[in-house]
Amino acid sequence: MRHMAFATGLLVMAITTSCASVSAPETGSVSVDRPSRNPSPNAPAEPPKTARTVALSLPKPTGPQPVGTTSLHLTDTSRPDPWDPGSKARDLMVSLWYPATKTGGRAAPYMSIKESELTLKGSGVTGVPSDLLAHTSTHAVSVAPPAGKTRELPLVVLSPGFQKTLSSLTGLAEDLASKGYVVAAISHTHENLATVFPDGRVATCTACQVEPHDQDFWDKVGAIRADDVSFVLDELTSPSPSWEGARLIDPAKIAMVGHSAGGASSVAALLKDPRIKAGMNIDGLAIVPVPASGLGKPFLFLGAQATRTPGSQEATSWETAWQHMSGWKRWLVVAGTEHASFTDTALLGEQAGLDTGATMPAARSMEITRAYVAAFLDLHLRGTPQPLLDQASASYPEVKVCAVEQKSCA
Repeated sequence: MRHMAFATGLLVMAITTSCASVSAPETGSVSVDRPSRNPSPNAPAEPPKTARTVALSLPKPTGPQPVGTTSLHLTDTSRPDPWDPGSKARDLMVSLWYPATKTGGRAAPYMSIKESELTLKGSGVTGVPSDLLAHTSTHAVSVAPPAGKTRELPLVVLSPGFQKTLSSLTGLAEDLASKGYVVAAISHTHENLATVFPDGRVATCTACQVEPHDQDFWDKVGAIRADDVSFVLDELTSPSPSWEGARLIDPAKIAMVGHSAGGASSVAALLKDPRIKAGMNIDGLAIVPVPASGLGKPFLFLGAQATRTPGSQEATSWETAWQHMSGWKRWLVVAGTEHASFTDTALLGEQAGLDTGATMPAARSMEITRAYVAAFLDLHLRGTPQPLLDQASASYPEVKVCAVEQKSCA
């Protein structure tokens, strides 16, 4: 049997770029998104990143509805943890954001004090209190009563980058919930700096120590994440769901959006699970290949112009995947951004005085990310036309629509 226990929100993020893109390596390995901090124990350490102590905060959600949040501890006893051979089950933490019935109440913590300590240490950030991230201001109210009619709300699964946990997508999740979506973000255990469970156990990044990070490795990551997603969908859409608000979810309207390795893994999840109707890869190399048989579900690539423009070396994996996508598809790039620009990481890092490498202000890149993710979901889960996805917009001139065959974006 599968066992579930509820827990209040414990969210983790890192104040450094989530995964740095690398150029194609020599034959025998694969071009991938890798952590900016090399996890090999024999690798030279990066110099510390000195931040300043400031009040960190996420921008307010842009939708009309108040937002609630809760956290679930889910245990899949049908499989051992793939990164822990001695385990008997796969434990996951999942955070939910959803439209709420009221605005009052305490905002949920961004993460616990322990998670803040582990995140800052693992990211090499110095010069700030270890609990800095625990005091980041959010906008979702803990365990607020959900609002909506039975089977009314679309469901969006969020998957973070490799080494990063689900809290790096909190700003996006809160915004989607304010626009009437239920959002489930998964902390893929042993693939991030720290997953903290309600009983105090801490799972660290076992997968970070695995070498080499070749195609076999990323195939495993994609398969594990696809299994994680299907299990979470089972728990949220079964006749006896793991969340009391699950009655609001429309099981016919489910999509997956991921950043970095999470975006790449959306292909694996789309191929595995027919319940997922559309997928999106935000600035992750297409390390999970699309088979020659094709992928007919709607798919959106959104990435940094400097590295994801068709014809560039680091866009090769996207071009290969693009050739096998037979459904609705778009390829968009954003000028002035870098890998972390599409997550909370760049925003909070900028507030703390760290250089993320982007020329676009992080608040603007989050505004763009929120707008385009919502447009994609509104089109494919709600059937609302979205000209924003078809042509350049005067509201977002930084975003370019790419003509892949012509290897140009305008």
